[in-house]
Amino acid sequence: ECPLCLLPQPPEAFPSLASCSHRSCWGCLQQYLSLAVRESRVPVSCPHCPAVLQPSDVHRLLPEPALRDKYEEFLLRRLLVADPGTRWCPAPDCRYCSYAVFAHGCAECPRLTCGREGCGTEFCYHCRQPWHPEGPCAPPAPSLATPTAPPEESAHGEALAQGGSSRAGVWHTEAEDIKVCPRCSAFIMKINDGSCNRMNCTVCGCLFCWLCLQEISDVHFLSPSGCTFWGKRPWSRTRRILWQLGMFLGAPMVISIAAGVAVPVITIGIPIYMGRKVLAGGPGSRRSSLSGCQQCLSVTSSVLLSLFVSPIITALTVGVGVPLVLTYVYGTVVLSLCR
Repeated sequence: ECPLCLLPQPPEAFPSLASCSHRSCWGCLQQYLSLAVRESRVPVSCPHCPAVLQPSDVHRLLPEPALRDKYEEFLLRRLLVADPGTRWCPAPDCRYCSYAVFAHGCAECPRLTCGREGCGTEFCYHCRQPWHPEGPCAPPAPSLATPTAPPEESAHGEALAQGGSSRAGVWHTEAEDIKVCPRCSAFIMKINDGSCNRMNCTVCGCLFCWLCLQEISDVHFLSPSGCTFWGKRPWSRTRRILWQLGMFLGAPMVISIAAGVAVPVITIGIPIYMGRKVLAGGPGSRRSSLSGCQQCLSVTSSVLLSLFVSPIITALTVGVGVPLVLTYVYGTVVLSLCR
């Protein structure tokens, strides 16, 4: 029986995989791989485990030659994006055909020229924008202007971003709903359903913020930058400064109140919770076979042990949490205000 479609199949309908020992029928594997490649989820993992399928197995199972070509293109693009010296030509024709320029050691001489026949576009190594000999590097545009060709005609149009709800390939939408990946410039559309702004490009694996289009870490939305985990736009400068000043001035009072509430809650709450948990053992539990005296002794011992452990947990929580919050408020926030 195939674990995906739950239909009985003959033994020859289950191809072996070089990456793992899991088995599924030909039809299910072909549908799974076709969908994964169309959504640019390359490399493709086994449908049952995180093991990456070998290219030989993917080529053997993919039914259409066009999908095999897309799979190879996405694999190549992943490899090129991982190279820190690779730059993508910003010209529309090259952007659609994923033309890359190898630019190792060009930081001091940042003027690059696309080598594709018929292009010759000059662009900057640092900001990846058209060459600007008379001015500094400009930040990337926050949104995508209308391109000269629909994205569904190129590999970029197949790109998706994981995290927030997103898709590409549908062109009838607002301009602000379509942006480009800050690392590989793949076209990405985010569905306007209130989902999070933490995006993960499936073409190059870049983790970026949908609002500011900057590569981010997991604490980006905890910083006082104005980018929120949910929302359509960053905070205004006035609102951001007021929030930072409020944190700076109100942090001692808020920390004191939080610590004052946490200390008795943890110190008293843990013994009460443990006593109730031991006392509420079900009929099938080991406690139900004990006598009344043994049950009372079990509850009493758990409460006494909790009374001994809870002050240690309280001290660790307050001793670690308060310095971390103070470091964040009077370190990160102050630096943000100075900028």
